[in-house]
Amino acid sequence: MKDESYDMPENRSGLVIVCSTRASKGIYEDKSGPIAVDWLRSQGFETPDATVIADSQIVEHFADLVEQGNLPTLLLLSGGTGLNTDDQTVEAVRPHLDKEIPGIMHAFWQKGMESTPAAVLSRGVAGVIGRTFVMTLPGSQGGVKDGCAVLDPIIEHICRQLKDYHDH
Repeated sequence: MKDESYDMPENRSGLVIVCSTRASKGIYEDKSGPIAVDWLRSQGFETPDATVIADSQIVEHFADLVEQGNLPTLLLLSGGTGLNTDDQTVEAVRPHLDKEIPGIMHAFWQKGMESTPAAVLSRGVAGVIGRTFVMTLPGSQGGVKDGCAVLDPIIEHICRQLKDYHDH
């Protein structure tokens, strides 16, 4: 039975964190964060511009964010999911997840494989912390676009489940 009482919440919030040492130092301009921000806004999320931090800061930054307890409805992280020694985004996020959602990552890797075999090198995770959906994405524009494409048809269902609606 469908729950007709659900209305799209007006206060859906989003946050994008870009983990890039070079972008944080101004060596180059990050172009992945704005893609995620634009997508979140197009989905009705109130979202500030992306926060750009150095890879070495993500573990502490993310732990502080979780500890503050003021997490958004949807949190996307871009960068730091690869094999380089300074890629620590997954290590920052995974310990805080209440529930991991591997199917979303499988869909993401499958989508990425349409463009590049390197897509499977992303060690990304998706899951839930409390009532917040979190997904880590590669720092590339293509990786962020693929992540948004995977989330696009399921974002409303994710939000409904975060609000405990059972209308599967």
